[in-house]
Amino acid sequence: MSQKRKALSVLMGTALIAVLFVMSHPRAQFEVGGAFINVGLKLQDGLHAYDFEHGRSDITPEQVWAEFVRQNDEASTVRKRFPRSTEHPLVAMLVCMDARLDTTELSGDARQYYYVVRTAGSILDVEEQEMLELAVRNGVKVLVLTRHTDCAAEKVAADPQRSKQYPALSAAVDERRHHLEAFLARPLIAERITKGELLVKTVMIDTHSERLLIDEPASLSQAPASPALDDGL
Repeated sequence: MSQKRKALSVLMGTALIAVLFVMSHPRAQFEVGGAFINVGLKLQDGLHAYDFEHGRSDITPEQVWAEFVRQNDEASTVRKRFPRSTEHPLVAMLVCMDARLDTTELSGDARQYYYVVRTAGSILDVEEQEMLELAVRNGVKVLVLTRHTDCAAEKVAADPQRSKQYPALSAAVDERRHHLEAFLARPLIAERITKGELLVKTVMIDTHSERLLIDEPASLSQAPASPALDDGL
């Protein structure tokens, strides 16, 4: 056997062993799958022009919409050819609408194990409270109520001039603690927490790395207050 064939055989054998190892270890499958997801994200990340042809300055709203529809057509076609299994989520997350926060990257998990509620400034208003309570009634065991650094809604609320321009948003941010206390006091939520059937966490996310900076159990006696904003974040 030639040297080249020997090298190829060794390479193929190594690849086969690696595949068998991954297929036989769930943790390895999870990590390799996450790596592939990040490779795909990295390939798209450099395409700064939204429709890959026009720069941000000269693209029109109509072109943005047309590209959005085209991308959905491509993505949905792939999804149809490679259908995903569905699992009932065990975790529900409240996350700000900020596009820099990617809930798949946040957990490194693409298995659809998470309900995600996105609002401006992670505000837990009555509608979101009812939606999360419904999720708990349907089997969710962990609620992750997040905020994040460099939040535009928090900056608006902290700026007297800008808060006058957006009074409803500012008021909602200021009342966020009250909303959390009201949610925790809901009979079903309070009962599940008391029985140890539900865990509610309040979490701060570093916007740039998506690392969890704060991870504390929420409680009626110590709901999270808004920290001072750091201009460097």
